[in-house]
Amino acid sequence: MRLSTKSRYAVTSLLDLVMHSDQGPVSLADISVRQGISLSYLEQLFAKMRRNKLVVSTRGPGGGYSLGSSPDQVCIADVINAVDEVMQIADKDVNNGPVDYEPCLTEQLWEELSAEIELYLTTISLADMMQNDEVRELSRVHDLRQNHSGLQ
Repeated sequence: MRLSTKSRYAVTSLLDLVMHSDQGPVSLADISVRQGISLSYLEQLFAKMRRNKLVVSTRGPGGGYSLGSSPDQVCIADVINAVDEVMQIADKDVNNGPVDYEPCLTEQLWEELSAEIELYLTTISLADMMQNDEVRELSRVHDLRQNHSGLQ
């Protein structure tokens, strides 16, 4: 499985959204400032997550994004699958390889590892992540970043 930057940013931004949704929809501009992810990149990610019904958008003043279901119903694998078309095995680039490709000696190992990682990521929900002390502390630090940038 390849966990791309796209996947990492999607999980990070969605977790940020959930942690700040107590006041209603969350703007991508706020997520961008807190997480240091470009607004245009977030727009691309959220378009994919909206198509996959992970988020819903609200237009107009006070608009933004909300989670499409409860945080305990959204697992990390759902988020990754929404933004990355395929969870790829790290050692399997055969699609671009020669027609006479033969599996390497360790291919089964990588396939099994990929399956284990995907299984693991289906057991962790956004709600689980929100309970993590380190995640909550980092969220507090990122909130301070947003407040500081708003003062300048």
